[in-house]
Amino acid sequence: MTAHQDQGPVIILVEPQLGENIGMVARAMANFGLAELRLVKPREGWPSDKARAAASRADHVIDAVRLFDTAEDAISDLNYVVATTARQRDGFKPVRGPVEAGRILRRRSLGGERTGIMFGRERWGLTNEEVALADEIVTFPVNPEFASLNVAQAVLLMSYEWMKSGLDDETATPFSGPELVPAGKEALLSFFGHLESALEARGYFRPAAKKPKMVDNLRAVLTRPGFSDAELKVLRGVLASLDYFSPAEPRGAGAPPARARSRGQARKGEGDHGG
Repeated sequence: MTAHQDQGPVIILVEPQLGENIGMVARAMANFGLAELRLVKPREGWPSDKARAAASRADHVIDAVRLFDTAEDAISDLNYVVATTARQRDGFKPVRGPVEAGRILRRRSLGGERTGIMFGRERWGLTNEEVALADEIVTFPVNPEFASLNVAQAVLLMSYEWMKSGLDDETATPFSGPELVPAGKEALLSFFGHLESALEARGYFRPAAKKPKMVDNLRAVLTRPGFSDAELKVLRGVLASLDYFSPAEPRGAGAPPARARSRGQARKGEGDHGG
């Protein structure tokens, strides 16, 4: 999974109210490779110990925070700015979803433009005048009956879409499960034989006339997953445990009679062979 390391968009928080929220914004930014945070008149002032604590070691973002008196000042050096809002606004601006907005931001950044994403106050967002400063609007497809997002959640969503837009493969993951190769048919057939013997010994195939169909059904179920050799070994270990142990003689209670007999027979066979 490779992400192109372009200069990311500036995150602008307009009059954020709580230091904790600023810290969580910084943490979300750092998660997805963004580093430049600008604050417009934070209510609790700056610097903020609460913000640093909530940032969870995203100190490079906190240390680089820049303060501004107005939203106009905060975006003055940028070429392209989007404003986030949950409410429909009057005006003529294009409205984008986060996926499309992330790709547009990436494309403009690759073209050498300085970009930014503007977020409003926790309680009531951006004013119409602040939204009017932006080139386009971004809104999130949320439950209309509960559309309010915490500012850190909104920043995380946009930061994620920014990073995803720079991946060579958007479906890639940082790690994957093991490549399991299906076991050979010989191992699978041997397992079937072991299972059928164990079930036969316990009277599973009743009535006897239905045994062929029951065996067919078992094999149909067990061939579907494509078990690997390692998985078959696990399953055979389970069967072996059922062969040797019972509720009356559970594992850990010493060698059960069935296992003792099996070992005794094996030793007897070795002695006969040696003679």
